[in-house]
Amino acid sequence: MQAGPHHLRLTAQARSSASALEEVAAWLNSASEPGSLWLHVADRVLTLPELRAIQDLLGTAGFLLERVQAETALGLVAAAAMGLETGLSQTNTTPEPARTEPERLTIHRGTLRSGDHLEVDGSLLVLGDVNPGARVSAAGDVRIWGRLRGVAHAGSGGNQQARIVALQLRPLQLRIAGAVARGPDDQPPAGFCEQAVLRGGAIAIEPAEPQWPLETGSASG
Repeated sequence: MQAGPHHLRLTAQARSSASALEEVAAWLNSASEPGSLWLHVADRVLTLPELRAIQDLLGTAGFLLERVQAETALGLVAAAAMGLETGLSQTNTTPEPARTEPERLTIHRGTLRSGDHLEVDGSLLVLGDVNPGARVSAAGDVRIWGRLRGVAHAGSGGNQQARIVALQLRPLQLRIAGAVARGPDDQPPAGFCEQAVLRGGAIAIEPAEPQWPLETGSASG
C-alpha cells in the first residue's frame, strides 16, 4: 500500500529535449500502484493546456495530481489557476531531492482594491491586479499576474535580491528592501512584462521575459 503521495520529477528544461507530457508518459510506463501524486516541474513553466493534459493522462492511469512544486513562482501559476496545491522548491544541483523545507509562497487569487493590504513572510504571487490604494508586501519576491498600480514592497526584511514583476508595472510606489522609487510614467514595452530590481542600490525598471502562461482559467475570484 502506498504510504504517501508519489513524486514525479521532471527534468530541468535545459537538460531535456522531451516535453513535460512525454516525460510523464515515460514515467507511467514504469509506475507502481496508483494513488495521489506530487509533480515537481523543476524550472519549467507549464501552460494551463499542458498541465491539464498531464492531469488527464495521470488520471487515466489512476493517479490523482494533488500538488505541483516548482523552482520559480511562474512555474506555479497554471497549477494555482487549476486549484491545485502548490509550493516552491529550492534549486537542487544534486540527483537526490533536497530535504530542506521549501520556500514559502503565498498565492492570492483575485484583484486587490483600494484599502486592501496583503503582507506575507515569503514570496507573493497575485493572480489579478493591484489597484491604486492597495498595498502588497513580501519578504521575498512580489509577482503580479496583472497590472500593478498600487504600492508594492519586495524584500521587506532587507532582502536586496528580491524583485517585483508584473505584466504592467505602473505603481504609485515601489520598495525593494530599503530603497524607494516611484513607478514609471511611460507606457510599458509591447510584448514584455516588467520587473523592478536593485541596481547599485537604486531601483531600476527593466523588461522581463514574457513567460506567463496565456490562460488564467479559474484563477480569479
